[in-house]
Amino acid sequence: MGSLRVTRSYCLYGMRLKSVTPLPGPEITGSGQAAIELLTGPALLFSKARREAGICPEEKEWFRHAGLPDGSDYLRWSGLFEFLISADGRRITCRELNGATHGSFQTYLLGQVLSFALLKQGIETLHATGIVINGGAVAFLGNCGYGKSSLGAAFLQEGYPLLTDDLLVLKEEGDRFVAYPGPARIKLFPEIAKRLLGDRVNGTPMNNDTSKLIIPLGPGETVSPECAFPLKAIYILRPPTSLQNSRVVIRRLSPRHAFLAVTKNTFNAVVVAPERLKRQFVLASRLAENVPVKSLSYPRALQHLPAVREAVRSDLIT
Repeated sequence: MGSLRVTRSYCLYGMRLKSVTPLPGPEITGSGQAAIELLTGPALLFSKARREAGICPEEKEWFRHAGLPDGSDYLRWSGLFEFLISADGRRITCRELNGATHGSFQTYLLGQVLSFALLKQGIETLHATGIVINGGAVAFLGNCGYGKSSLGAAFLQEGYPLLTDDLLVLKEEGDRFVAYPGPARIKLFPEIAKRLLGDRVNGTPMNNDTSKLIIPLGPGETVSPECAFPLKAIYILRPPTSLQNSRVVIRRLSPRHAFLAVTKNTFNAVVVAPERLKRQFVLASRLAENVPVKSLSYPRALQHLPAVREAVRSDLIT
């Protein structure tokens, strides 16, 4: 890791991160223990981890996860990067491979990889895109490809700042939840980015298997990383039925259906230990009890997004 590497401190997802590699967002100053420390490690360290996990170096499987004897976790995305997460979730050691861009490295690190570390610390997260409307957080949940980021970009287009894209970290305070900001970036396909954010958009590819871009956001498009916002509503994105093909439909879910919908949209489907599943169910139950959870269906075409935006804004004030 070299003695000349400079360690920087950042605030993301409501926690302090110390990193030897630059992260998106402003640096913070002041003392205090980091919730997570991000380090770089040599090839030999990861070779040892692969041997302990019984993973062949030539294995080409796209994603690989293995638990190690000391309680740490090994993660690898073939040709891009690999990570070691300490047993307590407070240290992530990273290694970029030749096929990775720094933008893709940051995105996987601060999304999928970080979710493993947070789970080790007992912190559950949701798979969501969040925006801030009138001082409150609004979260869009749904399967990959359902348009969470596109809808978030439609709100960006109208001047509403992005809270997070992909990983949503919440904290329960009494009978309410607060949401914390993630990195200042959004992931969009080029044609969607151009339509919603304009020609100025510039991004880096996520990986060689998709044309989706990682697009950095500037001042005014995001919120201060040291803020937290009360969670006002959760919208579960669903495809329209044949009778709703031309309409935007918002319906409040019953507590039971809200619980099921939130459970399906928690982040990280890899870790299924009993204690993790228990926390997952508790979070979904508490959200269903204390936050309005609604289904949102609309035609999947860019020209309908302004109508969806208006419907959400109207729903929030009723």
